[in-house]
Amino acid sequence: MTISRRQILGGAGLLAATAALNGCAGFSGGGNNDGGDGGENTLSFTTWGSPAEEEGFRRGIEAFEAANSGVRVELDLVPYEQIFTNIDAQLQANTAPDLFRVDYGTIGAYSSQDQLLDLSSYFDAAAGEEFLPAMWQAIQFDGKPFGVPHQTDTSAIVYRTDLLGDAGITDIPDSLDSAWTWDEFRAVAEQLRASLPDELYPFVYNWQLGGSPRWLSWLFQAGGRLFNEDLSGSAIESDAGTKALAFTQAFFTDDLVPPNSSVKSSTYADDAFSAGTTAMAFVGNFVLPSLDADITDFEWSATYLPQDERGASDLGGNALVATKNARNPELAAEFLRFMTQPEQMSDFCARAMELPTLKSLVGTDLDYQTRPDIAGIFVDQATTLQPSDVEQLTSPAMASINPALSDQLEAAFTQGQPVEETLANIAAAVDQATG
Repeated sequence: MTISRRQILGGAGLLAATAALNGCAGFSGGGNNDGGDGGENTLSFTTWGSPAEEEGFRRGIEAFEAANSGVRVELDLVPYEQIFTNIDAQLQANTAPDLFRVDYGTIGAYSSQDQLLDLSSYFDAAAGEEFLPAMWQAIQFDGKPFGVPHQTDTSAIVYRTDLLGDAGITDIPDSLDSAWTWDEFRAVAEQLRASLPDELYPFVYNWQLGGSPRWLSWLFQAGGRLFNEDLSGSAIESDAGTKALAFTQAFFTDDLVPPNSSVKSSTYADDAFSAGTTAMAFVGNFVLPSLDADITDFEWSATYLPQDERGASDLGGNALVATKNARNPELAAEFLRFMTQPEQMSDFCARAMELPTLKSLVGTDLDYQTRPDIAGIFVDQATTLQPSDVEQLTSPAMASINPALSDQLEAAFTQGQPVEETLANIAAAVDQATG
């Protein structure tokens, strides 16, 4: 793998805006799939992945082939920075694979252009109800499923136990219900600011390098929306929008975060935390292995994200999809179903330090290989995503909105651009993208 998990999900986490924009350029509307070798009992599957993810996919494929005599799945591993350029070119040339992996922020660029297999006839309402509602929403377009939610990831707060202890902060939330309110989180940050030397900071947020959509978690927590109810225009110019932006802008004006940690910073939040420059950090579960390996001189743990009107979190992770012209749609759909069965999903997530999307696996003890003592916090945190959040985050319009969102947040955080002006500019970008 030539790109790290945090770079893969630097917007996703969540959103691969550049990939989505590239994807829109190459759509030609169909043709016959002749990619890969073999006949109708052979499926071609293109993905990227870390070594642990690759192992998980190979184990799943081996089990699927063992359960379906005569079936073969050809796995093609591609670096993340190339995969969507390749897929777009293959779709245009009618040589696309039968199956591929796609992040939730990009799936709409394909489903909205009629490039993916409609799975409505293969996954009925009962099958959809097996998944967390927000994750089932993530693969929908026009009320139809165009993929399966294979895994997700989200953020929580990691913290240094020594620095919080030195500041007298001992009441750390141990459940979603006890998560800090915004006011409580602000008080914790101020208490740390008073305790820490000038060169250390209370916390750092993970919106760097394409991660600006993670700011929307604050908007959702405040009870706000980026889009209006029918996704036809902006709704961010609201009391909730004003509250969320003013609250986060104060992180910088009040010296609570490193001044160079805004959305266009080149230093990731987890790097700042592992270097010992912050007491807390908002990070995704996928960086836990690197934190565990890199941090040797202090103890750390994790807790839940703050909440205001409600809890909310960022949407990361990936779906598995079949292309519209897959050679054997029934077999492709069966592979998607197989890979999202509890046994397969739990094995994959435990190996790759990712989060399950099946209701039946939430609250169960997966055999996580890294920090199993805190992995469940991220699993719980992912349940705060609501279908209405996901509907907005996976809108095809996000591809063109994300650059403006990044520019405007940067101006608000580092240049003092007024809250009202920033919200108006974001609203204009949303209206232009949806108009």
